[in-house]
Amino acid sequence: MYPNTPGAKFDMDYYLGAHFDLVGSRWCDKCMVSARAVKGLATPDPDVAAPYLVMALVKFESLGALQSALAETAAEIMDDVPNFTNITPKIQISENL
Repeated sequence: MYPNTPGAKFDMDYYLGAHFDLVGSRWCDKCMVSARAVKGLATPDPDVAAPYLVMALVKFESLGALQSALAETAAEIMDDVPNFTNITPKIQISENL
């Protein structure tokens, strides 16, 4: 999740192209089921901006598969972040209910 902070810069073309390609090439063979991005547009209050510019929703077959993929490739993927944003992403691991 990329917080919507003052002075935030985000290159959506790079993110959806090069960065998503990198993630896919590293995680598709590590039990990644799907990946998609959602762009924050607004909140119910028209005077309050969306709290996040972008959120990536990445689904793995299991928590163990995610942990294995992160152990092997997180550094490489995180090293690409400055190529498209000056925002430090927040990461949350969740479960579908």
